[in-house]
Amino acid sequence: MSSFKALRIHEAEQGTTARIDDVTLDDLSEGAVEIRTSWSGINFKDALAVTGKGKIARKFPLVAGIDAAGTVEASEDPRYKPGQKVVITGWGMGENHDGGYAERTRVRGDWVVPLPDELDLRRAMIVGTAGFTAAMALVRMEQNGQRPDQGPVVITGASGGVGSFATRLFSRAGYQVTAMTGKADAADYLRGLGASDILDPAQVDFGKRPLEKAEWAGAVDALGGEPLTWLTRTTQPFGNIAAIGLAQGIELNTSVMPFILRGVNLLGIESVYCPMTLRLKIWERLGELLHDDDFDAICNGEIGLDQVPSACAELMDRKVRGRTLVRLSGEQ
Repeated sequence: MSSFKALRIHEAEQGTTARIDDVTLDDLSEGAVEIRTSWSGINFKDALAVTGKGKIARKFPLVAGIDAAGTVEASEDPRYKPGQKVVITGWGMGENHDGGYAERTRVRGDWVVPLPDELDLRRAMIVGTAGFTAAMALVRMEQNGQRPDQGPVVITGASGGVGSFATRLFSRAGYQVTAMTGKADAADYLRGLGASDILDPAQVDFGKRPLEKAEWAGAVDALGGEPLTWLTRTTQPFGNIAAIGLAQGIELNTSVMPFILRGVNLLGIESVYCPMTLRLKIWERLGELLHDDDFDAICNGEIGLDQVPSACAELMDRKVRGRTLVRLSGEQ
């Protein structure tokens, strides 16, 4: 049985360590569909896992990478045939199931999404979990009555992977977008993605009252903590807040006032175990909204497997904006 390269996380005396190993299919988690991996990407969760700064890996050794796109090599599932191009995001890959940072990936058939007609494999991984999560926020908010004519939508953590896609997708869908970022050099980048206004969190008075001035028709929050608390107090009546991240903390110190006096809706966005019916709808929406130039606008570059640890460290240090692609075979 031939070997191939994989970036695996191992237990160490103090925490974990990540390194490239030579592995075989027998080393991978069980699965009915074997995929020749073309591309993956780096998400915040991947950075937590690879750097060891978050308890993401639940088995060892573990191939990291929560996303993969590639071509079916072999399948015991009759729904998938050799040569078919597919995408996998979430489902515990890179957490409790070997993930996408390997030249081969093996997964359950129920996790596999046929590559949407509007995308190639590379573009599907520019989207990845980050773009999928942003699109899930848009779909969930619109299912709950959000419309462009209601007013501006604010996006926190806007220069990150999810925030970048949220800025682009909401703009493409006709919304007026205010992008919140603490990175002064990201303003032009975010305007290029469609943001009408840039908001520096250092200049924001987060306030203390149970209700503040109602400014936002809706919000996508990647931060948690104080910014999310502030959003509950400043969202307009019947507006939606999509909570997608916790970069600034897991606490939410608010009151019931925004919910019972303004009818504010707080929507949890959990993309890992998204049901397949909704998952396919979200990929369809991505195909409808994204234009050819959107992908290069958000992708900051391609790296090889050996560069993943340093790229993850840079992401944890908040030195990265947009999406970083990981090239395996590089097939489109």
